[in-house]
Amino acid sequence: MTDELPIRAGIVGCGNIGQYHADRLQELGVDLVGGMDVSAQARERFAQRYGVDAYDDHHELYDAVDAVVITTPNRFHEEYAVDAFEHDLHVLLEKPLAHSLESAERIAAAASESAGTCTVGFHNRFRNAVRLVADRIERGDMGEITHIEANYVRRRGVPGRGSWFTRQDIAGGGALIDLGVHAIDLALYLLDHPEISDVSGVTRSEFGSREDYAYLEMWGEDAGPEGFDVDDSASAFVRCADDRTISLEVAWATNRPPTHEFVVQGTEAAARFDLLEDQVAIHSASPDGANHFVDSTLEPAANDAHSDEQRAFLAAIGGGDDDVAASVEEALAVQRVIDSIYRSSDEGHPIRLEQS
Repeated sequence: MTDELPIRAGIVGCGNIGQYHADRLQELGVDLVGGMDVSAQARERFAQRYGVDAYDDHHELYDAVDAVVITTPNRFHEEYAVDAFEHDLHVLLEKPLAHSLESAERIAAAASESAGTCTVGFHNRFRNAVRLVADRIERGDMGEITHIEANYVRRRGVPGRGSWFTRQDIAGGGALIDLGVHAIDLALYLLDHPEISDVSGVTRSEFGSREDYAYLEMWGEDAGPEGFDVDDSASAFVRCADDRTISLEVAWATNRPPTHEFVVQGTEAAARFDLLEDQVAIHSASPDGANHFVDSTLEPAANDAHSDEQRAFLAAIGGGDDDVAASVEEALAVQRVIDSIYRSSDEGHPIRLEQS
C-alpha cells in the first residue's frame, strides 16, 4: 500500500475535530476521499465543505481509502478502529485510545494483528517547546530526570453540559480522560516511557453538577446539571518502577487561575514551559567563579502541532521511523494510568500496577 502514494484518506466523525483534521490533510496534499458520520447534518456539511462523499456506513468509506482519522466520541473508537485494522487501513486515532481500559486493550490487540499503522492523537508532543525540552533531555544537559509536575487546569471550561463529553457512558469520564490523557502522555513521553509502579489519585465533581455553576463561556449548549455525571477535576501521583515520579493536576473547572504548566526536574537543570506559550525556561545552578543561579529562556518558532503530527502519521505509512508520534502501546500505558486513577479514587487507596 505504501507504494500507492498519494494516500487516500477519510475522516470518521465529521464534526469540528474531524474538520480540523480534514483541513490539515488537504493542506499537506493528501487525497481526502470522504467522510463518515451517523449525523445527516454533519455528513451534509462535510460533503459541501470538502466536495467529497460522506457516508452513514463506515464500511463504504473503508472500501475507498488507505487511511482514516477517527474523531468520534470515545465510546465508538473501538468499533471503527478495530474494523479499520481488520481492513489493514492506517489509523490516526484521536485521544484517548478508548472510553475504558478494556476497550483500549481490544483496540491495541487488533492493531497488533493488522498491516496498518496506528498513531494516537497526542499532538502536544509535536509542539516546538516540547521538542526543545526533549532535545535537552536527550543531550544529557538536564542530567537525570527525576520528577515532572504536569498541570492541565482550566478556571471555567466544562464542555457543554449534556454533550457527550459530560456523559459517563459515552466519554468514559470527565476532565481526567479528556485533559488528563494529554498531561499523562506528555509526562511519560519526556520520561521515555518508564514502567509504572503505583498510582494514587482523587477525582472530583464539584462544579459541573451544580445548578448555580457560574461561567463566562461554555463550549456547546448548557443542559444543566442533569447532563453532567462525570468528574471535573483530578489530582494524582504516579510512581514509576525506577522511583521517578509525576504529579498531576487536571481540571475543567477550579477556583484558581488556569495553567498548562509543566516542570521537568533534572539533577543538572529543570525546564518549565506552558503548553499555550511558545517559551521554555531553563533553571540551574553553578559553582563556576562563584556560586550562582543560571536562568535562561528559549523561544522556539511557533508551529502547528496537529500538522506535524499528521506529517509523522504519513511518514509512518510510508515506512518512516518517527519516535515522536504516539504508538498504540504508549497510548495503552496512558489508559492504564487513567484507569488506575479512577480506581484509586473509588477504592480509596493507591493502585499497584503489574510489571511486564
